[in-house]
Amino acid sequence: MHILYLHQYFATPESNAGTRSYEMAKRLVKNGHNVTFVTSSAYLSANYNLQRGWNFIEIDGIKLHVLHLSYSNKDNFFKRILKFITFSIRSTLKSVSIKCDVVFATSTPLTIAIPGLVYSKFKKTPLVFEVRDLWPELPVATGVIKNQLVIYLASWLEKYTYKNSKRLVGLSPGMCEGIIKHGISEKNVTLATNSCDTDLFDVDKDVGKNYLTSKLSFVNGRKLITYTGTFGLINNVGYIVELAKVAEKLDPNLCFVAIGDGMEKQQILEHAENAGVLNKNLYILPPVPKTEIVELLSAADLSLSLFGQVKEMWHNSANKLFDALASQTPIAINYAGWQQEFINEHNCGLVLDSSNYEKATASISLFLNHQSKYDMAVASCKILSYEHFSRDIMAARIEKTLMEAIND
Repeated sequence: MHILYLHQYFATPESNAGTRSYEMAKRLVKNGHNVTFVTSSAYLSANYNLQRGWNFIEIDGIKLHVLHLSYSNKDNFFKRILKFITFSIRSTLKSVSIKCDVVFATSTPLTIAIPGLVYSKFKKTPLVFEVRDLWPELPVATGVIKNQLVIYLASWLEKYTYKNSKRLVGLSPGMCEGIIKHGISEKNVTLATNSCDTDLFDVDKDVGKNYLTSKLSFVNGRKLITYTGTFGLINNVGYIVELAKVAEKLDPNLCFVAIGDGMEKQQILEHAENAGVLNKNLYILPPVPKTEIVELLSAADLSLSLFGQVKEMWHNSANKLFDALASQTPIAINYAGWQQEFINEHNCGLVLDSSNYEKATASISLFLNHQSKYDMAVASCKILSYEHFSRDIMAARIEKTLMEAIND
């Protein structure tokens, strides 16, 4: 089949963003399918000589039409909305010039549904829509969207997209439930979580040891706890500062490293400096390519996934969780939802108290110093990554869903 894959933020392992679409497409191509993307240069411009307007490139047999459109995690809400609208209009015009058997549109943003819907209606081609975040529920809950007209239009577009898609894919049980509550039949909804790239992350432990020596010498034999991701409004990365403050006295053998970028980064740097932990037991570093995250997680004793107290975020399917599983690094989270239940059921990490920093830090210290419990968590990560959440398993689910949409 020929798949038109719509994703505004396509990324490869050389970038510092999620690579789900790349990994799914690579496997679809391997299985003999033709995959053509319409995307932006947000995470591609650094590695490819892209010109203004549309560019055509090919990566690992995947064809990409790339609109040169800069993007930053530090962009304010207005800039992001403007880029969403710009890409939506221009990608619609580009998409209709491409022949395909099925359209696969993956959010965010929700506006990616527009070129998918237009193509599906005018070309009489089935649309499969992948829900990575529940819009507009999440931005409304976080206060990012307050305008009632915008909320109404986004809610209408969400419902219209669900009802006009042949099949839908949700990245978590909560997302699937969010789709079904709009009157969509359960049989038309596929659960395909983010997945574990064991080929990339399951490396010899010497990789981590060498990385500690060459890049993280300041760890100096301490237990390494890492955060890799966005320093955004909803991520609550300042939580690490509070853990580091408590750890100074509770367990000086803990060392925290946060790598990434975002709107809140400068504020968190200032918070850490004022707390007296910056470059002592907490190090805040620039973002690195995913290929370097492999080395970092190989060196880490524990990986963190963080969010503030926004229940709508509990439905997320955090890449950090699956990267940790793939690297056999136990994971710690500070929120509830399906991931809390998952960690407790499989003993692959720990759930931290979201507001009691002394209790949370004590939990980390106890866990990292309880060798048999820690070893059990490492073993559980390996089983989960290979037998339940591998890239191949999730790609097969998506391939089946696309085929069902065509043959319905």
